[in-house]
Amino acid sequence: MADETVVEAAARIPKVVVVVCVLRGNKVLLGRRRSSLGDSMFSFPGGHLEFGESFEECAIREVKEETGLDIDKLEFINVTNNLFSEEGKPYHYVVVSMRAVLADHQHPQNVEPDFCDGWGWYEWNNLPKPLFSPLEKAVQAGFNPFPV
Repeated sequence: MADETVVEAAARIPKVVVVVCVLRGNKVLLGRRRSSLGDSMFSFPGGHLEFGESFEECAIREVKEETGLDIDKLEFINVTNNLFSEEGKPYHYVVVSMRAVLADHQHPQNVEPDFCDGWGWYEWNNLPKPLFSPLEKAVQAGFNPFPV
C-alpha cells in the first residue's frame, strides 16, 4: 500500500448511488445503460449521491436529469452492497433504492443519450433482458418494487 497513489486509494472508496423504481400502474421505468459498467443492460434511473444531498433530493435530481420526469411520493425501499470485480477494474457501490410515482401524466425523454439508449415501461413479471447485475440479483432474490 505504500506505493499506492492518491487516485488509486480514492478508487477503492465505496461510492453511494441512489436508484429510483419509478412506477406507473403495474409497470416500472427501465433504461438500457451505455456505460463501462453494465453496458447494454437494463436498469432503473439513478446516479451518484452528491455531497450534502439527501437520498430524496438525489432521487428527484437524477430522475429529472436522466428522463425529464417529475416524481412524487418518494419512499425508501432498501440498501444493497454491490461489488463488481469481473469487469477488470474493481468497483464498490452502496446502492440506495427508492420508490416513486409520476407526479402527473408524463412521458420519459432520453435526456442523456450518451449514458442511456432510451427509457421504457415494463411489467414487473415481464422484464427485458439482460438486467444490470444488481437488479438481476435483486429480482432473483424476490425483490418487488411495488408496495404490498
